[in-house]
Amino acid sequence: MEINRKLLKKYNRSGITTIRKSELIMEGFDPQFFTHYWKNQKGDVYLFVYEYGFLNKRHNGKDKYILVIWQDYMDSSQKSI
Repeated sequence: MEINRKLLKKYNRSGITTIRKSELIMEGFDPQFFTHYWKNQKGDVYLFVYEYGFLNKRHNGKDKYILVIWQDYMDSSQKSI
């Protein structure tokens, strides 16, 4: 799980960013390993590795991850695995 956290931290220095899914996978990222999840009002489920989260999205025929950092407002709806 530590490699996932390191990669999410490395690629998300701005607080929110988008990256090609294949790029993270090539570096050893495994989306099966996460610590908890958060579901937004639109129903999107963000998976988190501690404070770093990712959302799988398909955009223009390409699989991508939207990377985010945990925010205080997410606390009320946090779900642990």
